[in-house]
Amino acid sequence: MARDLMRELKTPALATLLGRGDLTEHLAFDGFARSLPHETWLARQFGLGSTGDTSPAAAHNAMTAYGLPSADGTWFILQPVHLHIARDHLVLTDTQQLQLAEEDARSLFEVIQPLFAETGQTLLYGDAQTWFLRADELSALQTSTPGAACGHNIDIWMPKGEKARDWRRLQNEVQMHWHAHPTNEAREMRGLKPVNSVWLWGATSSGNAAPAQKFEETFSLSTGRNPLIGAELRQRAVSSAAELLATHPQRGLLTLESLIAPAMAGDWSEWLMRLQAMEGIWFAPLLEALKNGQLDQLSLTLSNNTALSTITSSKSSLRKFWRKASLTRLAP
Repeated sequence: MARDLMRELKTPALATLLGRGDLTEHLAFDGFARSLPHETWLARQFGLGSTGDTSPAAAHNAMTAYGLPSADGTWFILQPVHLHIARDHLVLTDTQQLQLAEEDARSLFEVIQPLFAETGQTLLYGDAQTWFLRADELSALQTSTPGAACGHNIDIWMPKGEKARDWRRLQNEVQMHWHAHPTNEAREMRGLKPVNSVWLWGATSSGNAAPAQKFEETFSLSTGRNPLIGAELRQRAVSSAAELLATHPQRGLLTLESLIAPAMAGDWSEWLMRLQAMEGIWFAPLLEALKNGQLDQLSLTLSNNTALSTITSSKSSLRKFWRKASLTRLAP
């Protein structure tokens, strides 16, 4: 549907940035990689390691952001999720759509914390959707990010390797403890999906190297923590390019994640509306900032589920009038 979607877009500033900028990076990914292209890219920027064979080593980085100790052993990120029961398999739904409140999350967390303690594992609470599990004996597992597994038959994306059966057995026990739990019954009464399983990923061992930092600060649309972004960096929430430029960023990284949820859901009408809105809020002001010298350079990194491209623009590249403004790079 990419060509049809592009025909609907009226985004001249974005078209100029993409058409006249220089393609500085293009990567193709395996459709069965255990992290999405943009997740792999972020992990590499911050030295979190991502080979495609397993999910990025994000747990220690995320725990630092929450002020939790993680010096010893192997830690995983553990996320509460909803598994949709299809006719002959289970499908992981988008964690962004779970709408899990702190009160509900705490209630479910407290039910299963003793379960892990009985096996000698430590479970810590970060926020409603981000928990942490120390499980040294599971360190060899190959895991997948929730983003990579979302919308698919989970059999392909479940942890693989030594002790995989042990993990699956523990996961089944969590599911039984949460089945018909009052918190889930109350959620269903409110029209929300039950939280019926957990997703394990992001293993980091105490011997892993400290993350490298390629940026001086990061910006996003919310104050929420992204486990793939360096926890030691100053992070700011911004709502527009004007607000961003007012900070005079030096080697800054801005993540705009508003397109992910509608893309995951296949809601292309919402996707178009959100991308169209980004033209006035972000692309047009950033293009003007390049023209007037407020910005020296702007790199746009775009991805889908199997490819990633970076297009870099500067004041000089914008003078290349023979390059036509075009959105074709949205469909690499």
